[in-house]
Amino acid sequence: MAKRDILIGGAWPYANYFLHVGHLAALLPGDILAKYFRGMGDNVMYVSGSDCHGTPITERARKENVTPESIATFYHNEFVKTFNALGFEYDKYSATMNKEHHEYVQAQFKRMYDNGYIYEKEEEQDYCEKCQTFLSDREIEGTCPHCGGKSAGDQCEECGDSLDSSEVIDKHCKRCGSKTIMKNNKHLYFKLLVFKDQLQKLIDDNKTTWRKNALGEAQKYIDMGLVDRAATRQLEWGIKVPVPGYDDKRIYVWIEAVLGYMSVGYEVAKQRGIDFDQFMSNDNPNLKTYYVHGKDNIPFHTTIFPALILAIKNNYRLPDYIVSSAYVNLNQEKMSKSKGNLITVNELLKYFDSDTLRFYFAFKGPETNDINCSIEDIVTTHNKFLVGMLGNFVNRNLSFINKKFAGLIKEAKIDEEIQNKTKESYKTIGNYFEKGEIRNATNSIIEYINLANKYYDSREPWLQVKENMEEFNNTTYTCLYMMANMANMIQPILPNASKKIKKMLNLEEYKWEEEIIKGDYKIENLEIIYEKYDDKEINID
Repeated sequence: MAKRDILIGGAWPYANYFLHVGHLAALLPGDILAKYFRGMGDNVMYVSGSDCHGTPITERARKENVTPESIATFYHNEFVKTFNALGFEYDKYSATMNKEHHEYVQAQFKRMYDNGYIYEKEEEQDYCEKCQTFLSDREIEGTCPHCGGKSAGDQCEECGDSLDSSEVIDKHCKRCGSKTIMKNNKHLYFKLLVFKDQLQKLIDDNKTTWRKNALGEAQKYIDMGLVDRAATRQLEWGIKVPVPGYDDKRIYVWIEAVLGYMSVGYEVAKQRGIDFDQFMSNDNPNLKTYYVHGKDNIPFHTTIFPALILAIKNNYRLPDYIVSSAYVNLNQEKMSKSKGNLITVNELLKYFDSDTLRFYFAFKGPETNDINCSIEDIVTTHNKFLVGMLGNFVNRNLSFINKKFAGLIKEAKIDEEIQNKTKESYKTIGNYFEKGEIRNATNSIIEYINLANKYYDSREPWLQVKENMEEFNNTTYTCLYMMANMANMIQPILPNASKKIKKMLNLEEYKWEEEIIKGDYKIENLEIIYEKYDDKEINID
């Protein structure tokens, strides 16, 4: 089988707070897919980065009397640490504030402008005479027209309703408190509406490869009526507009952040000495693209990002697979920074092994519906499956051999039925991974581990060792064979456990293929794979 070209784009978390469990649930499939396809020997390009521009960061910087760059840099560095701790292996994790991203986006923005898809439009905008500047929606405060509560220009702080700044009553400048006036201002707009038919065709052509929530949200977005979107923003922090007359503005974050997949992919290609245009070409028969993100990012990846690619006119492949997750609720309640009920990934990593968190969200992730997450459920899932099934099979086998035979496993005959089921499992699990169906893949892995435990129990090696040594050796060697292949199957989800098993059995590095064992084996450095957790000992406020 020829090597395939695989692009996996993980959504870019916004650099103004720590990663929380919703981020983990949404982004984990990207790393799992990358590990799987690398095991297949494919040419994988797994890219992402931190989204560092936009009004929330500039507003926070103003309040804290620091630079936007300092805030973005702090959280970007935190993201890198957290992803490393989780075992994520990006080919490149970048940031939108990097010079390479700025240069790439400016070049593509200019190309869209030259292609006639970006145009100038003048309209009224809120203006502060005292500060002598136009205000973005988040730089405005006033009264909500719906509940009468305190409101920003885009959302009421009390009732939570989304608003257009024109709806807000009694508007004032957040900086100085002066009343705003309306004044004409010019901006550049992107012609999103012209791509309606092509975007509809994209949705129709991907009924089997995009997740259902992605298809539904994308269709809803189109049915609501596409409108041309502002491509520039009245900001000082961001990417400069490569068009004369816009020195006081920056490229709107929605247009530049999603182009990050291309800017970082271009950098990776350059490092590898390959042509990114050929890699991403729609004419490349070996290319498959996966975009991994949460529900709130669906419109950006299913309509806006494809429209930008079409506007650039470089014949790049549009998204093949949209791997979009639903939401994670915490203890039956929707997580919210304002409510203060977010659990950060860093808090969980203080108590749990990264494998535990990876397995939990692979097994119970919000692929089709919102899920409820709790510490008790994470503990229960870990103890039942990782300790009770996987750990139990490996440790009771190897501990017995270590105790009775000084860790030596004699070469013997592998059960033919088990070998056939192992080969079938690789195909079944692999097919689920290929489709981005992580939960189904995880369940199939559990089925294989369950098969191994049932096989061990049915063969009763603790009796065979006394009554029939040949059959005992066959049982043990078959269990070793299953263990070796189990280490491969679990690696995309449980890399730590996979490495432990391979180290104890002195096996070759992970590949997504049947592990053939021959000769005698000596158990090295026997260790427990997982210990039990007690939820009473885990205190996360």
